[in-house]
Amino acid sequence: MHAVFLDRDGTINVEVNYLHQPELVALERTVGPAVARLNRAGVPVVVVTNQSGIARGIYDEAAMGGVHRRIAELLEPFGAHIDAWYFCPHHPEVTGACPCRKPGVGMFTDAARDLGLDLGASWMVGDKLLDVQAGRVAGCRSILVTTGYGAADQALVEADIPVVATLAEAVDLILGDA
Repeated sequence: MHAVFLDRDGTINVEVNYLHQPELVALERTVGPAVARLNRAGVPVVVVTNQSGIARGIYDEAAMGGVHRRIAELLEPFGAHIDAWYFCPHHPEVTGACPCRKPGVGMFTDAARDLGLDLGASWMVGDKLLDVQAGRVAGCRSILVTTGYGAADQALVEADIPVVATLAEAVDLILGDA
């Protein structure tokens, strides 16, 4: 089974540095309908997110969980949901290197194992160069969205990586509607 992996900050929700307050969560434009389209198509939607604020002591896993619950609440009116959440709480300067921090692929391989996913048939959508690099290394096809940090990183991605303005446009490519 294939899936769509999504970065969280700057891809699903509007970028807020070290977001840990649920009341600050706002979805990026088109995210609700785009995730709902994937859900209706039977494609699992899996979030893979680096959360170095945990390692840095800025917030804890409970605060991150509150943000995830708020995102889920904001998706509900669209009939949309996230199938699974994976996060890396590490930062190399604090905890040392780890295999889960993007561009590492630990979150992808864990999701593939847990959910029975075929990474080679899956997609990664994110707003940073490291997101598309992680997807590629994991064997997924990758798309950069220009929300969040994507506008700044678009000049850095390889020419064969699609660059789109919104998650809805990425879903068009993924579902073959473009």
